[in-house]
Amino acid sequence: MTKKRFIYILILLLSCQFPLLAQVYNPTDPMDPMYDPNDPMNAYRNPQAPNDSLEIVSLPPQIYMWKISETLGNIIPVDVDTVHIQFQNSNLTEGMSGHYNYLGNLGAPRLSRIFFDRKPFSSSMFLAPLDEFATEPHDFLFTNSNIPYANISYYKTFDKQYGEERLKTYFSVNVNKELAFGFNFDYLYGRGYYQNQSTSYLKGGIFGSYIADKYRAHIIYNMYNMKMKENGGITDDRYITDPEVMAGGRKEYEAQNIPTVLSNTWNYNKNFHIYLTHRYNMGFYREIPRAENDTIPPAENDTIIKEEFVPVTSFIHTAKVERSRHRFISNDNIENYFDNNYMDPDVASANDSTTYFGVRNTFGIALLEGFNKYAKAGLTAYLSHKISKYTLMTDDATRTQSYNENELYVGGELLKRQGQTLHYKAIGEIGVAGKATGQFKVDGDFDLNFKLWNDTVSFIARASISNTLPAFYMRHYHSKHFQWHHDDMDKEFRTRLEGEINIERWKTNIRAGVENIKNYTYFNDKSLPSQSGDNIQVLSAQLKQNFKLGILHLDNEVVWQKSSNEEVLPLPDLSLYHNLYIATKLAKYKPTGEKVLSLQLGVDVRYFTKYAAPAYSPGIQQFKLQAEEGKIDIGGYPIVNVYANLNLKRTRFFVMMYHVNKGISEPNYFLAPHYPINQRMLKFGLSWNFYD
Repeated sequence: MTKKRFIYILILLLSCQFPLLAQVYNPTDPMDPMYDPNDPMNAYRNPQAPNDSLEIVSLPPQIYMWKISETLGNIIPVDVDTVHIQFQNSNLTEGMSGHYNYLGNLGAPRLSRIFFDRKPFSSSMFLAPLDEFATEPHDFLFTNSNIPYANISYYKTFDKQYGEERLKTYFSVNVNKELAFGFNFDYLYGRGYYQNQSTSYLKGGIFGSYIADKYRAHIIYNMYNMKMKENGGITDDRYITDPEVMAGGRKEYEAQNIPTVLSNTWNYNKNFHIYLTHRYNMGFYREIPRAENDTIPPAENDTIIKEEFVPVTSFIHTAKVERSRHRFISNDNIENYFDNNYMDPDVASANDSTTYFGVRNTFGIALLEGFNKYAKAGLTAYLSHKISKYTLMTDDATRTQSYNENELYVGGELLKRQGQTLHYKAIGEIGVAGKATGQFKVDGDFDLNFKLWNDTVSFIARASISNTLPAFYMRHYHSKHFQWHHDDMDKEFRTRLEGEINIERWKTNIRAGVENIKNYTYFNDKSLPSQSGDNIQVLSAQLKQNFKLGILHLDNEVVWQKSSNEEVLPLPDLSLYHNLYIATKLAKYKPTGEKVLSLQLGVDVRYFTKYAAPAYSPGIQQFKLQAEEGKIDIGGYPIVNVYANLNLKRTRFFVMMYHVNKGISEPNYFLAPHYPINQRMLKFGLSWNFYD
């Protein structure tokens, strides 16, 4: 993206606010057509403003953000993202704490090394490794505010030829207290420091919410257009691990000069989803005393009593429509790179495509918690139906073949979120018809919060059990180089138990769990779906411990894991993240004497022990097991970044030298077999909030 185009987009986005901000008036002037003598907000306005002035004393911004649960549309409050600590990691494909394996370039496919953080395959399997960019409805943020709110974030590496850029925007405005709408836009471009690995992704969407006493609704429309060039990894790891040998002792290879396996191969993904959840509440109004700290004082003729609505029963409807199209195009002719040529074997090129279209409707009725003293929890029953259509190519590649699947589930949810001490949730569903028959899943959690030595301690427990059929694309797929049909696949049976302790004052978080899996489904060394009939157990323990001495901080995260079958489910024994920094405030604001510039200056490091990590297969855009011949271990290499974060009121920005230890440590910087990460480079990021 050129600087001129970026400035144009920035001006265009800011202009969206001008009509709203231009509606300034003098509310203290009785001649003003907007003047209301009974408006209780007059107490907050400037009574000294002259009648011919357009000055208005702005109210402090009140911004609320939340997410929603996808099945039933329950509101889950979240904090507004204004924290600058670790802002420098917010655009890293390897994640905030560096726990993802990926192919080195911005936005490239990735896989979490932390097994408990992995997500199951969804209906659109090809989006799974792109989850850093492609988000689901339950990850979307809704906003309600008393003034328009916007955020613009821009990330860049300082290299004109091989750099990375990303522009993210978010805008939300309230029509009134109940109705809000907005849009989001996300453009990512990674040229790639190694040959033939560019990424170009575009995401855009609109959303709206209506939150009233009796009726609530949320709607999201998001579309994605993602194009990624595949290079198949470098041709010889010694270009990284032993560059002097490869260069005849004369020089070290620059990244862009290292040859790659593929040069004319792409993966494309085009997707959209429309998500709607709404509910009608039945209940009653009750009178409550006005709180002493009420932000809006009563008018002269007002009483000290006000009313609140108490919902008793909700009628819920949730719908999701999604379409996903995946294409794999290759004009490379690499001998023995693919094992099979199913379609037109005399032609080396591939032009594979598949399409998924799905519609899911959920209808529920809920008895809500808190409408009287005996209703300690809410109870919901629901019915969910999904129809899916998958289109695959036939053997001659001139026609398509469709597969239709229907699923019908009945489910329920028990939920308690009110109060300070104990909260719990249990949600489960069982399949009763179609492909859902015999499938079930139940998830539950509870948290207990109590005082201990003038501190708040939280104990959290989670449990889940499921018996589910592997995703469609694990059972059926047709392409030039890969074909499989596994109607006889067994259901995957999983049980998981987790416990977590959080001590806020000590900045301590301990999490441990165990999972047992029968019929674990994975991609084998031939990039084909396979199942393990044996039980596989995964043990995991995680410690987060932060220390502070004055302005000096040290944040630590240690994760230990053990798989009972490393051949099928390889995991690193240890994954570490450490962040040493100073955090202080500078630059006083003269009228108040308040320091307004926050500074975080530090160095962080991520590290994991060596293991035979899953390799990447461009033909199916998935991670798979390595072949026994030529199997390698990755890991045992620290990745060190030096950075400066600054926060000035509503603006956050950072400068970071990424992979600063390149050339100092032993050169083995791979986060996926045969895919080295980028060499040392300078990164910059800016996030700007507008809400006044």
